[in-house]
Amino acid sequence: MVDFDGDLQATLWTTAEAAEAAGVEPGVIRIWAHRGHLRRANSEKCRTPKYRAIDVVKAEQATRSRARRSYATV
Repeated sequence: MVDFDGDLQATLWTTAEAAEAAGVEPGVIRIWAHRGHLRRANSEKCRTPKYRAIDVVKAEQATRSRARRSYATV
């Protein structure tokens, strides 16, 4: 279970933790990172990517808001 009680600016999550917090699969977190919606918080040299919790929350909110489409009735 992911903890939202701490400082989201300083908290780092692994891909699996970020996916659990955002309610998506880990592959979606990798896609967000690849597309530039989410940036790694640690060095590229590290084997396990870590993401700032606040960045994950913002990416999830932005993705959900972009997904809301309105269709005109015909």
